[in-house]
Amino acid sequence: MEGDPLMVERADIEAKARQIEQALVETKESVQEKAVVIAVVVMAVIVVAFLIGRRRGKKGAAIIEVFKA
Repeated sequence: MEGDPLMVERADIEAKARQIEQALVETKESVQEKAVVIAVVVMAVIVVAFLIGRRRGKKGAAIIEVFKA
């Protein structure tokens, strides 16, 4: 029964397992790179929003002077 297409050998299973593992590793690396870029962009947006809000808060602040008589 040599070469029977219905027979699955250990080497076939191991080869397919290596292919799947390689695909998972590549996908993981791709997702991690995208996650880092997204995290950096989100942090930059938060910092910019904070600085703009802080500037607007100082710009419109009322100044109250208290004198002791």
